[in-house]
Amino acid sequence: MLYSDLTKVIIKCFYNVYNTLGYGFLEKVYENALGIELKKAGFGIDKQKNIRVYYLGYEVGDYYADIIVNDIIILELKTAEALCDEHKEQLINYLKATNKEIGLLLNFGKKPEFKRIIFTNYRKNFNP
Repeated sequence: MLYSDLTKVIIKCFYNVYNTLGYGFLEKVYENALGIELKKAGFGIDKQKNIRVYYLGYEVGDYYADIIVNDIIILELKTAEALCDEHKEQLINYLKATNKEIGLLLNFGKKPEFKRIIFTNYRKNFNP
């Protein structure tokens, strides 16, 4: 699986944060704590990185990725009751708008959960 070694370590960091902090904090608290865990694990991270979205060569919008790990994997953090299709589609759109192929959807809800999303570059039509 694409970047499975990296995603395994990231997921371990996710569970370290969840097991330490538990449920109930705002997303920003988990983002900051996960950033610490990821750095401790030796990763390079960019938090709240601006990503531009293009349509036919025109910039049509932008978004902010919660965390990008090693300039390879996008992390989208949630504090929801449960992950839903809208969360998954949001991350897929983030992957579509970049050259990134792997995303992890990490939910710090009542029960910790994650989804690994792949959107390969051969399926993309973007103009960075």
